[in-house]
Amino acid sequence: MSISKRLTEVFESAHEIPFDDSGKFVFFSDIHRGDNSWADDFAHNQTLFFHALNYYYNEGFTYIEVGDVDELWENRDFADIRRAHSHVFWLMRKFHVEQRFHLIWGNHDMERKDPTRVAKTLYRYYDDRSGEYKPLFEGIQVYEGITLRHADTDYRLFLVHGHQGDPIDDRLWWFGRFFVRHFWRHLQLLGVRDPTSPAQNLDKRGNIEEKIMEWVKDTGQMTICGHTHRPMFPRVGTPLYFNTGSCVHPRCITGIEIIHGEIALIKWWVRPMPGGGLHVVNEPIVKPERIEAFLDR
Repeated sequence: MSISKRLTEVFESAHEIPFDDSGKFVFFSDIHRGDNSWADDFAHNQTLFFHALNYYYNEGFTYIEVGDVDELWENRDFADIRRAHSHVFWLMRKFHVEQRFHLIWGNHDMERKDPTRVAKTLYRYYDDRSGEYKPLFEGIQVYEGITLRHADTDYRLFLVHGHQGDPIDDRLWWFGRFFVRHFWRHLQLLGVRDPTSPAQNLDKRGNIEEKIMEWVKDTGQMTICGHTHRPMFPRVGTPLYFNTGSCVHPRCITGIEIIHGEIALIKWWVRPMPGGGLHVVNEPIVKPERIEAFLDR
């Protein structure tokens, strides 16, 4: 199946969430939460991520994870990931209980397209201290795509991980998981970078983005992806393709916010202050723009 047909298939079957200009949303992807070992690419940003997520919870945002959020290629057992980052999952559960949490699967957590697997691993967890099972994300559904439909204007914003633009990661994901789980994890511990990853391979990343943008241009559909780890915000005259970036950058995490009808590409990082000291700050990479302004382009 062509990339265009795959994206159309996901778009047409996407779970729909209504919203209006009073809504506030934040999107992160490619978090790659691991087991807190040396192979865990998320570990160095876990405190920064927790701080950001706590801010979004207190400010009333709806939180949407756009794929590759838990590293299920390197790690066989999700319980190891939940245990390693229990404080993060505790906070995510608070979003879930208030119906402010939605989840999309990507190629690194594609096993979550199976509802039985989701129920077994995400509905509850085993608490080592109490020796009992406790609720986590009970009843949650994990989607391949989500659309946000504006209540007044009826425009739709399409959310999809973006591996559908990469036939190997889409159809042959099981081969990638086999390589990563049995070979790459051990090489990573020695400091070797993965040449097959779109985040590291510039040619592969550019090819994926080009194919997705062709679909976006042909359909005129505003689209937010992850997968390539490169933050993107459309300029005037370019297809309406956004990318959240990732949460495994060396010095920051990036994402996309929607606040009262405005969309922005943002980063959280630790800024050195005059005279010493460090301060966690949230800054726009690209200043916020009204969503309606994109529809007129």
